[in-house]
Amino acid sequence: MSDLRSWRLIDSGLVRPAESAALDEALLGSLASGASPPTLHFYLRAVPTVSMGYFQKVDESVDLEACRRLGVSIVRRRSGGSSIYTDRGQLIFALVLPDTALPKDREGSFRLVCGEVARVLSSYGLDARYRAVNDVEVGGRKLSCSAQLRGRGCVLHHGTLIVDTDLERMDAVLRAGPSGTRPSERVTTMASLLGHAPEMHEVKARLATAFSGLFGASFVPRPMTADEDSAVRKLVEGRYSKDAWNLRR
Repeated sequence: MSDLRSWRLIDSGLVRPAESAALDEALLGSLASGASPPTLHFYLRAVPTVSMGYFQKVDESVDLEACRRLGVSIVRRRSGGSSIYTDRGQLIFALVLPDTALPKDREGSFRLVCGEVARVLSSYGLDARYRAVNDVEVGGRKLSCSAQLRGRGCVLHHGTLIVDTDLERMDAVLRAGPSGTRPSERVTTMASLLGHAPEMHEVKARLATAFSGLFGASFVPRPMTADEDSAVRKLVEGRYSKDAWNLRR
């Protein structure tokens, strides 16, 4: 892989909700300013969290009392899409890229990245398929979902891969759909399909290899810069730790 472009890989391990949203935004801003290379970022939730889409209304998508009772945090991301429940059983990845790396049209860009996620899942023997606009499903049930944010010539594509998760807690904190369908009825997990939960480090390695092939780039582990660390702290303090941002109605 020595002939490939050298891009950056960051594995943050367990990350708290406010910090995770700030990391995504800081990495996007750093690439847009030319201060850092394209980056693949992995992390797991330090605590169970509802990640809310930018336009979502809290009362329509989340049971706040259940979140408080069950210790589930809420963070609102800057990208759109629906509210999702996430915990340590889910691998979250973010691709921070120049927008020239992806198709300009929304569905085309989702199809490209989600298609690669589907191929990784298929490498485990699962019949995984992309479903427009931003999901990967097995047997009609969601195993991965994604969202995007674009700006200043760059794109943040972030998604979650459901290795294992607490489906009862998911049903308790997320509102049922218009038809009364429980959230857990629309998703599945790698653990339930395979009979065991694959190791996270292995899933990360397969995703990194797949994205390397997709973009013709070698993802090399490199740390955050001091400026990025500073930007994360400011974003946590000024936005993502604030109820005025996360819980706005």
